Amino acid sequence: MEKKKINVAISGLNNVDSPGPGIPVIRALRESKLYDVTIIGLSYDSYEPGLYMEGMTDITYQIPFPSAGQEALLNRLSYIQQHYPIQVLIPNFDAELFNFIKLADRLKKEMGIHTFLPTVEQFEERHKANLPEWGRKYNIAVPRSQMIHSVYEIANLHHSYTYPLVIKGKYYEAGIAYNHDQAVGHFNKISAKWGLPIIVQEFLKGTEVNVTAIGDGKGNMIGAVPMRKQVITDKGKAWAGITLEDSTLLDFAAHLFKETHWKGPCELEMIRTAEGKLYIIELNPRFPAWVYLAVGAGQNHPEAIVSMALGETVTPFTTYESGKMFIRYSWDLICDLKSFEVISTRGELKL
Repeated sequence: MEKKKINVAISGLNNVDSPGPGIPVIRALRESKLYDVTIIGLSYDSYEPGLYMEGMTDITYQIPFPSAGQEALLNRLSYIQQHYPIQVLIPNFDAELFNFIKLADRLKKEMGIHTFLPTVEQFEERHKANLPEWGRKYNIAVPRSQMIHSVYEIANLHHSYTYPLVIKGKYYEAGIAYNHDQAVGHFNKISAKWGLPIIVQEFLKGTEVNVTAIGDGKGNMIGAVPMRKQVITDKGKAWAGITLEDSTLLDFAAHLFKETHWKGPCELEMIRTAEGKLYIIELNPRFPAWVYLAVGAGQNHPEAIVSMALGETVTPFTTYESGKMFIRYSWDLICDLKSFEVISTRGELKL
């Protein structure tokens, strides 16, 4: 079967110690059996390694930071569209998703750019700060948590919680606090980087398990691959992991999709207690950085998202290989200063 030629725009090219999902998504699409892809990279920073990696992006454009607003993003995409027409766009950062979701209809109608993203309501209600209410609404077990906006609120936490506690940023990063002083330290560090509010979450003792999955927005789970972290960085990111054969995790994920009608990719971060009960601690509304493991296990989720974005029927994945491992590694990428100067001054780069 001849592959369909298609231009796909991908963000999340910061392949560092806390990597974005962009590079694994690109690798997945490069291996697509359905599409011959031209990859248009979307970057925010001239130091994102994905800009300079041979064989990844065909061309990369810088786009405005999410704080610049939707009109600035729309104008930049309009410019890109005149030079490299995008058929499908897959955003991969939490902080940028709201703008892309709000613009999804305009992108399709005005520019012919297709996306497959959750609704605004789905995106907002699964925020870490809203997780307890979300869990009650959909009958999904979640740990107790609350938002705090001031470091002084930490002193009163002992009325409702016992240490240790998990202190989380609204987008990224978390730390475990075993006493008041550690909680204050985590609050100051995370809020300085990601802003307020900070989420305080009950600490659950157990085994962390993760699932990368995609939903069709109608209550069906199109694909899911569970993974257990084998090596974890100081930022809590998986540096190595292994796929699991676990029907309980798949049933849990299927229930979540049936109840929430989640649309698009997501990562489910869960804790399994000693009693075997599963709690969801986060629902990340995009592909995880380890999504290429799903491809290696037999489920090409990015390829499926491209198909669904184009309105094509996708047959749900029913199998995957357990016991498949990934191990992340560091690589010194040598590139010319000229390339850095071009992306920094012109806002676009073609290797």
